[in-house]
Amino acid sequence: MKIAVIGGTGLIGSQVVNNLTVAGHEAVPHSKSTGVDVISGQGLDEAVAGADVVVNLTNSPTFDDASLAFFQTSMDNLLAAAGKAGVGHVVILSIVGTDQVPELDYYRAKALQENLLAAGLTPYSIVRATQFMEFVDAVLSWTADGNIVRLPATPIQPIAATDVAAAVAEVAAGAPLNGIRNIAGPEIFTLDELGRITLSHKGDHRTVVTDPTAGMFAAVKGDVLTDKDAHLAATRYTDWLS
Repeated sequence: MKIAVIGGTGLIGSQVVNNLTVAGHEAVPHSKSTGVDVISGQGLDEAVAGADVVVNLTNSPTFDDASLAFFQTSMDNLLAAAGKAGVGHVVILSIVGTDQVPELDYYRAKALQENLLAAGLTPYSIVRATQFMEFVDAVLSWTADGNIVRLPATPIQPIAATDVAAAVAEVAAGAPLNGIRNIAGPEIFTLDELGRITLSHKGDHRTVVTDPTAGMFAAVKGDVLTDKDAHLAATRYTDWLS
């Protein structure tokens, strides 16, 4: 199959392209660097022309309320181009629990993206992943102050980017789900616990203080960012750290 991967040069996209290519598909990466802009629409018609499947892995440059406009415009443009080209399957990557945290602008924006895709005329698949292991350092940096890192005890189920890419590639090569597949790492931690494990492994002597008001994930109630019934990936967090 010919598969256009929009956002195909990033952390997940480049691995999706590689996985699909190894599996024998014609996977073509597209991004701003190749002349494709999902906001202006530049190059989008050409990128999806002749494609059997389009995988959209583009992401908003911000996590604030501007992300709503990003996903509205990008999905409008993508679905219009896919419709004109007769694409038979559109795949997006989203977040487990994204519709359960309306307090966060970015999660509302991802829920909007899902709804726009589901309401369109093209068969589709949504892959929802839990938090990437690769993002833990960034999460720690948001609430670091000197020798203290403040983190809430929010339950999360980290997954490695390589496992996310493998799942996206598998879904893209299959029949449209016309629904959602949840994928997650094999272990659940509280975020403060994960912070302590990460710092300890790196020999970082900063102290993690449990603070239910600290950072973006303080807005998350309960365990909505985890899913014990998801398709579980194999990579454990400590193995990934090593």
